[in-house]
Amino acid sequence: MEIYEAKRTKLKEYFNTTASTRIKYRKRKGYYWNSITEYCNFFIDDNSSVLEVGCGTGELIADINGKNKTGIDFSDKMIGEAKRQFPDLDFVCMTAEDISIDKKYDVIILSNLVGYLLDIQQVFEQLHRVCHSGTKIIVTYYNVFWEPFIKFAEFIRIKKKGPQQSWLSTKDIANLLYLSDFETYKQNSSMVFPFYIPLISGFLNKFISRLPVFNWFALNQYTFAQPIVNINLEDVSKKYSTSVLIPARNESGNIENAILRLPDFGKHIEILFVEGNSTDDTWDKIREIQEKYKNTHDIKILQQPGKGKGDAVRAGYDVATGDILMILDADLTVPPEQLPKFYNAIAQNKGGFINGTRLIYPMEKNAMRFLNTLGNKFFSMAFSWLLEQPIKDTLCGTKVMFKKDYLTLTANRSYFGDFDPFGDFDLLFGAFKLNLKIIDMPIRYQERIYGDTNISRFKHGLLLLKMWWFALFKVKFK
Repeated sequence: MEIYEAKRTKLKEYFNTTASTRIKYRKRKGYYWNSITEYCNFFIDDNSSVLEVGCGTGELIADINGKNKTGIDFSDKMIGEAKRQFPDLDFVCMTAEDISIDKKYDVIILSNLVGYLLDIQQVFEQLHRVCHSGTKIIVTYYNVFWEPFIKFAEFIRIKKKGPQQSWLSTKDIANLLYLSDFETYKQNSSMVFPFYIPLISGFLNKFISRLPVFNWFALNQYTFAQPIVNINLEDVSKKYSTSVLIPARNESGNIENAILRLPDFGKHIEILFVEGNSTDDTWDKIREIQEKYKNTHDIKILQQPGKGKGDAVRAGYDVATGDILMILDADLTVPPEQLPKFYNAIAQNKGGFINGTRLIYPMEKNAMRFLNTLGNKFFSMAFSWLLEQPIKDTLCGTKVMFKKDYLTLTANRSYFGDFDPFGDFDLLFGAFKLNLKIIDMPIRYQERIYGDTNISRFKHGLLLLKMWWFALFKVKFK
């Protein structure tokens, strides 16, 4: 411990003596630091509470989205400069190894800090003091590949020389987070050219650095994590109410089975039938079923104002009252009996967005046509790369999230716009931007018993490709 104290004192002396020059350095290297701010801001909502550990003179936390923002640093001189620059923000002088703030934050950022920490695991463990179950941790740090280049840059004085630091790989950081009871759910890198030259820098960093292989050598690495919360299923089995949305177009023969086969789970189930421009008697059947089961089931019905499943989902979710929102396609190819699995996963905080996948178990013979299967696998790879989390099946109709997160998604929907007639990608992209952990839930996909599919393989396949291309410039090459 005496060695730690001696090294900590030496580090503090270094940062105290450089506090006055740090602001000028940050401004001079604004292009590099702004890239970190912009990337983090993409995933932070304006209403989030944010804590930066190792805030220095406060430039990052000042520019980060959110409200109720706090910065902490062990250098009293750095904190003094931060308070002078940003008097409206909350800055506290304390060590990261002993965080004593009586508050929980939605987002905690450690930017280019971990290499200077004397005991990284101890600092990560301290973060639990200021975390709730949904807190997101963002750790940014240099790619170890760049160590010799950064040391050379310091040697020729184009980069300010810093104290000795640890060089960690993304696996090292993920392992330390795991040892501290955090799970890493996403990692990414950006920036291959940390200097600003008009056109050239933008091309290299906005496009080239995001491509496979090139991304391995990018300078800035980002690790996203959240607390590992061991929640007993019995404690949440009756905790949340659920709205099960059933979009139905030409599905008259499936309406009653959707009710009869739906298991009882959670605190309460609200069933929302949204009829969508059917040419058969689906609407009449829905009204009949509502009346028939009014004493045993909470059934609400409406007709969507526009066209397409996406419009039906938005119309239904606008009137849903449950804590958890679920989609069950009226064709019942995703068995209603599987829905308790989705409830259990989200109630136990396994993920913030639970996405059904039909591509794990063997399917019934005619459940999915061959070209549909190939298309789904292609888009699985394409969207997994795009959204930086493994997504096996983008088009499975059953997707689950908390209503509070959906309300935040709708408030930020303008970023992507009203572009998705299916509804699947509006939710997937929205969950990605909300920085939710996306989890695949394997289900057994069954052959349709009644009616015909509403999916056109080629027309809708081209539309999906168009949406992927659109999202590419909103997510990856933004």
